[in-house]
Amino acid sequence: MSLIDLVSEKVVKIPLQSKDKPDVLRELVQILKDAGEIGDYDTVLRAVQDREDKLSTGLQAGIAVPHAKTSAVSSLKLALGIAPQGIDFDSMDGLPTKLFFLLIASPDRSGPHVEALAEIAKLARSQAFCNALVNARSAGEVVGLIQGD
Repeated sequence: MSLIDLVSEKVVKIPLQSKDKPDVLRELVQILKDAGEIGDYDTVLRAVQDREDKLSTGLQAGIAVPHAKTSAVSSLKLALGIAPQGIDFDSMDGLPTKLFFLLIASPDRSGPHVEALAEIAKLARSQAFCNALVNARSAGEVVGLIQGD
């Protein structure tokens, strides 16, 4: 399953309302809950927080990929949040994070999880593409950019 298959307007939020890292995690998980992609908000949030406590998933160039594995899902789930103003997410380069790709996977299915991480890493190499996402005005525009419309 590719990233394109996971992205829809119901799992994209622009702009995020959060102002700090704990709120970002809660808001991203809530996006999945509101979209009907997960049932057990608390279990998913706990898995994401536990993973984040081990090592920040704030990468470089304004991108974070919080992720976790939990039996609360049977297939890979994605939420994409955009914070044009940037949020401190303990990133590797110390810069504010603007693009948040939340991935939730089943513990027994690592293939799709790894593939999605690789696709996000590939997207992240294009600063122009990342800027286009950050400057998008709607979830529909974000989906169009990712799907190459």
